[in-house]
Amino acid sequence: TSEKRRPNTDKMSKLSRELLRQHIEDMINESKEANRKFTETVELQIALKNYDPTKDKRFSGTLRLPLAPKPQLKVCVLADAAHIEEAQKNGISFMDQDTLKGMKKQKKLVKKLAKSYDAFLASDTLIKQIPRLLGPGLNKVGKFPTLLTHSDDMVAKIEDVKATIKFQMKKVLCLALALGNVAMTKEELEKNIVLAVNFLVSLLKKNWQNVKSLIIKTTMGRPHRIY
Repeated sequence: TSEKRRPNTDKMSKLSRELLRQHIEDMINESKEANRKFTETVELQIALKNYDPTKDKRFSGTLRLPLAPKPQLKVCVLADAAHIEEAQKNGISFMDQDTLKGMKKQKKLVKKLAKSYDAFLASDTLIKQIPRLLGPGLNKVGKFPTLLTHSDDMVAKIEDVKATIKFQMKKVLCLALALGNVAMTKEELEKNIVLAVNFLVSLLKKNWQNVKSLIIKTTMGRPHRIY
């Protein structure tokens, strides 16, 4: 385990906190001046180098951030009877087994369902049936449900899902993910960004030697290079 811990000190030093803070400040100020009619998301754009997606092992990893980047994320619970009750009590969107059976392998309906929500949870009693009922539709768009057991607190689990980000290497050398929004404080944004960057670097084969550039930007704002 000491092996794994050792690179962390190196990781921290590569990201200049001073530069990062300056860019976060500029980015927030630009967003305020632009006075857009919605809360802009803050995105991290990553360009990799010395990486061959066809040969090198593709990496993936999930990280729970201290604060949800998109608190407005729409989540639906594919629920059994007990979870339906809990969802109703908390005003959470749900779908029961009969509704799912009605969609059985109907690609258009499954596609529409996948588009309607950002993420899904599924009762432990139902999760194994999802591929049979809905086919690979949710999986294809990276929205296969997260397991929800009866000992879980549904509201807390949804908060977890909203705050969890996923790094996944595809066939290209660029990645982009939402790490926050302009309603957050500068400190909150800094915390999310630093954690996410260090986690990403820990997934890479050669750590910082695989990072070409790191850019942060708001939805409509200009890019700010932080590395």
